[in-house]
Amino acid sequence: MKKHLLLFFVVITTLITNAQDNKKDSLQMRAIYDEVLINGEAYENLRYLCKNIGNRLSGSANAQKAVDWSYQLMKLYDFDKVWLQEVMVPNWKRGDTELCYVKDAVGNNVKLSITALGGSIATDGILEAQVIEVKSIEDLRSRDNKEIEGKIVFISQAFDQRMISTGQAYGACGAIRYHGAAEASYKGAVGVINRSLSSIDDDFAHTGAMKYRDSIPAIPAVAISVEGAKFLSEYIENGNDQMSLELNCETHEDTLSYNVIADITGSEFPKKVMLVGGHLDSWDIGEGAHDDGAGVVQALEVLRVFKALDIKPRHTLRCVFYMNEENGMRGSIAYAKWTKENKEEIPWVAMESDIGGFTPRGFSIKADDIYYQAISEWSDLFKPYYSDLLIKGWGGPDIGRLEDQGTVLIGYLPDIQRYFDIHHSDNDVFETVNKRELQLGAASMTSLLYLIDSHGLPSAIKD
Repeated sequence: MKKHLLLFFVVITTLITNAQDNKKDSLQMRAIYDEVLINGEAYENLRYLCKNIGNRLSGSANAQKAVDWSYQLMKLYDFDKVWLQEVMVPNWKRGDTELCYVKDAVGNNVKLSITALGGSIATDGILEAQVIEVKSIEDLRSRDNKEIEGKIVFISQAFDQRMISTGQAYGACGAIRYHGAAEASYKGAVGVINRSLSSIDDDFAHTGAMKYRDSIPAIPAVAISVEGAKFLSEYIENGNDQMSLELNCETHEDTLSYNVIADITGSEFPKKVMLVGGHLDSWDIGEGAHDDGAGVVQALEVLRVFKALDIKPRHTLRCVFYMNEENGMRGSIAYAKWTKENKEEIPWVAMESDIGGFTPRGFSIKADDIYYQAISEWSDLFKPYYSDLLIKGWGGPDIGRLEDQGTVLIGYLPDIQRYFDIHHSDNDVFETVNKRELQLGAASMTSLLYLIDSHGLPSAIKD
């Protein structure tokens, strides 16, 4: 009887304690959301980054301006430590010429909306050649070399609109951009054009990273807008095949840049680090507002809110603005290498925001089941804010290299139905970011890191 009574009291005590913790957490989260929605600074920080600095491809003058601004802003917030981490980055320049023409029925030039892919070589004047359409990388590989030799290959694979996740649709056809030039050159092509990786029918061309192979000659590589791709398919179907292409891109020697980092030192476990970040660089068209200006200002807002609400983190809270995510990942490589060599710290948890500043839906967690289950138990606390989707999946490109160090990886998960409409294009500008959506995302990120910091996670490394 006594054992049953003891068990009863233990259960009741646990239930009461859990209820008290939930109430405390709920009130603190409410305070976090209130602070961000009333006093938030992420939106104005993003405005400055986009409008006063602009796009910021690694190696550019604007990238250095962004580093300088970020460093001074972090210092202004009076965090415990602000520092720069050196990283050598690629230095590719687009040039001022991007032209693509075909001839209409009466011989007039019709200009198509294209943009060079990051890392492409120039055309050495005007490249005039026949153009041939293939439907995918697999279609290209299946063609006889004689069909391709001396021609410009047009890879017309489109997003699969049946996929509910636009991220999955993007991934399914990403190879046409990244590997298309090498695959086409291997078959003897003199240039390659890929349909922009976009989910919307418009006339904005979308750039992005591509890769040559050392053993295969480099050829000019561009992306064409979705409307342009449709026109080009019809043009070829009607028996036409003449195209003119001109680019004057240049690749220079690698140049010195920096990751920008700020810390709030943990009050109990200063050697265990909770990281939140995004990438400071962007492509050199548009303003890099959603990709990834939104991510870096949200990450910075997390630290600002902790200070504003006098939440003293038990573990060190770190914000990292990575450099060179878009065309080399050099910043994340440098940070992961430093973390592995730095025996003074434990890279405990890492969160990344890098799929736009849209309405928050939740988080994706890449970790063992024990960590995922612990985080998923907080789902109810996020339901009032409609961001309670806690799924097991991925973390993010810049934090991925921390996985082999046992780090729990968390990717901020907004609604990305519109993300690839503007991704890597001239349309990725400040005006496409909604202030309230951006703020709600920052509040949800702050809240989850608060919960992890307050309650900890089951771990082989004890607090």
